[in-house]
Amino acid sequence: MTTAEQAAMAVELATLRGEIRTDMVDIKGSLAVLVERSNRTEQDVRDLARNTDEDIKALRADVEDVKRWRWMATGAAVAVGTAAGVVASIITG
Repeated sequence: MTTAEQAAMAVELATLRGEIRTDMVDIKGSLAVLVERSNRTEQDVRDLARNTDEDIKALRADVEDVKRWRWMATGAAVAVGTAAGVVASIITG
């Protein structure tokens, strides 16, 4: 190999090294962005799960309240009906 060929090869190798370095920097930057997005997504999923759990607890409490009020309303209706029946029997009676 002649000196000119060696010099041309050295220039080519230096060019390739520069391109590889540039590509590696680009890859590292892209990976950093992906890691940040992944971290944000994980946090969003945790927040969503926590919020969903809180919403489910609130809905369950609301359902229990509705059930409790339903029985109380049924009891009140029976009491009013009974009282009305008593009053009606006294009046007609």
